Amino acid sequence: MYLLVPMDCEDIQEAKLTKVYDAKVWAQIFIEEGKIVEILHNEHYNGFDKYSEAVVLMDDAENPMPFIEMSMMPLVAHTQRNIDDIVEAYLFRELHDMAY
Repeated sequence: MYLLVPMDCEDIQEAKLTKVYDAKVWAQIFIEEGKIVEILHNEHYNGFDKYSEAVVLMDDAENPMPFIEMSMMPLVAHTQRNIDDIVEAYLFRELHDMAY
């Protein structure tokens, strides 16, 4: 499973989830068997070789349409901000569907 996450920097330890329009870098996180296998970075959300199945957004006010058009499922991380917390929330199904 590939998750797409807008981040404020490339440093995995320091990076925080940010709004789509404030994203300095996009992280594509590959999760397999409950573990992070790989984290790739790109300046553009559509610049990855592999297809992302879901995008993690900061709140319900974000515009999910560019991602829905790319067949990505928008998920919302209301309280999770770093990569480890986002992945853990995803694995335990604590990320929410958007409230349209």
